[in-house]
Amino acid sequence: MMRLIKALDKNAERWALLVFYVMLVVTMAVEVLRREIFSYSSIWGEEIVRYSFIYLVWIGAAIAVKDRAHIRIDVLLHYLGPRMKALIYIFGDLVMFGVAVIALYWSLETVHVSAKFGSVSHGLRVSMVWFLMAVPVGFALMVLRLIQSLLRDLRALRDGKDVYEGEKMFD
Repeated sequence: MMRLIKALDKNAERWALLVFYVMLVVTMAVEVLRREIFSYSSIWGEEIVRYSFIYLVWIGAAIAVKDRAHIRIDVLLHYLGPRMKALIYIFGDLVMFGVAVIALYWSLETVHVSAKFGSVSHGLRVSMVWFLMAVPVGFALMVLRLIQSLLRDLRALRDGKDVYEGEKMFD
């Protein structure tokens, strides 16, 4: 059971991204072929591509939080010791956690209003709740990953180790 939880913790978002990316690419390719060969395109294809991309963005943002891959200016952090660096990362995670919790609340409010009034998408005629849920799902994943990041940073601070800074893109 623990192995399954660890595997999900490590790869769940990546598998979700793969599903949405494949759905986006296949649907877009089909729609381009339909438009060029048959001079006909559908509105549902555009909606699937649009909403797949939205899910890609929000789930990708959660992965970026997990891997500390968001854009940041860290020039000054190179001159700080491990303790001060950990405190700055903890502060940043706390600020982001506050923003994510507020955004999660308000995005759930939007989903609730959509469910209350029964809005549906134009082409697919599917409840907009499924599409609007991309934002709360993304922020919920961010909150989870921020909690994990905070715990990791607090352990590093307690043990006097270097804080996790993410993978380096350029060196």
